Amino acid sequence: MDDANTSLLIVEDDPTFSRTLKRSFERRDYTVRVCAGVGEMRAAIEAETPDYAVVDLKLGDGSGLECVKILHEHDADMRIVVLTGYASIATAVEAVKLGACHYLAKPSNTDDIEAAFARAEGSTDIPLGTRATSIKTLEWERIHEVLAEVDFNISEAARRLGMHRRTLARKLGKSRVS
Repeated sequence: MDDANTSLLIVEDDPTFSRTLKRSFERRDYTVRVCAGVGEMRAAIEAETPDYAVVDLKLGDGSGLECVKILHEHDADMRIVVLTGYASIATAVEAVKLGACHYLAKPSNTDDIEAAFARAEGSTDIPLGTRATSIKTLEWERIHEVLAEVDFNISEAARRLGMHRRTLARKLGKSRVS
């Protein structure tokens, strides 16, 4: 991206990772704004609409899927990449349905993210995996699928999943183990 006015929004709650990513993109002449969560992101896009966004899936104050939805509704032309250490088929599909142009599993670097911004089409050259899915991964995928269905309403998602709201909030706050 050669345009010195290219703006990027990074929505990431890990301060070390977001700082590293910010510096890397600034070296490539991006104007970068970092937000730690959904609330901060909402305020940032009201002030300025970025050309690109990198969104972490798991945030302290909500789901990155919610961010993707908000960003895409704000500007359908924005190129959004979801970057996550919690990659799953369900969240990848939901991210794309909600407006992300690509979904990358961590660790991914600046080159990977820029390549994802540039890709407008899918690829048939991706190797097919045979990794077995754990119960915890299936649970994680189902939770995020239901969250997306209910527009990220935690109470309604908990009701549909048949669990207490606090139990769901606790599960969302924990790191997923594969």
